[in-house]
Amino acid sequence: MKCVMQMLRNCLAKRRLCQKRLVTKDGHCNIEYGNVRYSNFFAYMLDFWTTFVEIQWRFVFVFFVASFTLSWFMFGLLWYWIARSNGDLAWQQPSANHNVCVLNLYGMTTAFLFSLETQTTVGYGGLDITPHCPSAIALLIIQTLIGAIINCFWCGVVMTKISLPKKRVKTIAFSKMAVICQNRGVICLQIRVANLRKSLLIGSQIYGKLLRTTITPEGETIILDQVSVDFMVDVGKDNLFFVCPLTLYHVIDKTSPFFEMSVETLNQQEFELVVFLDGTAESTSSSCQVRTSYLPQEIMWGYKFLPVISRSKDGRYRVDFSNFDKVEPTVTANSPYHYQCPTNGFDNPLFVVISNDSSLSNKM
Repeated sequence: MKCVMQMLRNCLAKRRLCQKRLVTKDGHCNIEYGNVRYSNFFAYMLDFWTTFVEIQWRFVFVFFVASFTLSWFMFGLLWYWIARSNGDLAWQQPSANHNVCVLNLYGMTTAFLFSLETQTTVGYGGLDITPHCPSAIALLIIQTLIGAIINCFWCGVVMTKISLPKKRVKTIAFSKMAVICQNRGVICLQIRVANLRKSLLIGSQIYGKLLRTTITPEGETIILDQVSVDFMVDVGKDNLFFVCPLTLYHVIDKTSPFFEMSVETLNQQEFELVVFLDGTAESTSSSCQVRTSYLPQEIMWGYKFLPVISRSKDGRYRVDFSNFDKVEPTVTANSPYHYQCPTNGFDNPLFVVISNDSSLSNKM
């Protein structure tokens, strides 16, 4: 029973953290739009290509089936109307020497089947168009062109959705936690990122934004105020050689938004650190962006990441992803610029009191 209650509390805690985020751990923006005007909604219809590319797959499947079925039915009605106008239908009792527009088209069902066979370029040999009706020839050309346009549109939508850069970012992993520790004499906030594919991200750049609510000196409350947070590796912050997991760090100096925080006050803060990684996929040459976020509860002060790169006996480099999210405690000062001095003095047995008056009298 205790285990079930503990699991329930953990689930509720994770849910509360997800609700507090602007950017989820997998990069989705937790935001909703309200009171959108119909004119703005109409703008989505004008940009229908982007709308179809961004909608979910289940809606793509529904629109895919509906577009073909509806086009077959609409052209079936037109074929039925042409046959009816020419007197080809069975209930019109055409004569034996009557010139029909479409052979073996006797009703709405056969008209729908002929429309389907025409648009899908499938001919079973039972329904054939004759050269006696110019309107039927024109309709055949129009349906063939429209069917080709529909095929090209949906092939483009499917191929674009499959090759979206969003799928590439699924193979970019950030560490679940961030750490604050000492690195080469300075206190740094560190995160770890890894590329799970062997293909590189060309021109990779890393940066961050600290989101928090601030109050200006004029008394104005700014929600989601953004402060830039620079991340880098030992070689800089641009054009990362992303062939193995990298540990990115942000130096906590006087210009850092984390400068006024300490190990005691970190969890009392309300902010969200959003980290961005931009790059170009080597295999598809498409730009992509990976995002994740860290709340104060996900930043561990006084810990460092375990190493993940080792070298085998045959000289090859090996990456151990089992240590990717693991950390270990380390000795870290509270802050590189804040020193905790004792308020009470202490006795020094070698301290000698010198009287200023006696020294002056001797000089006189």
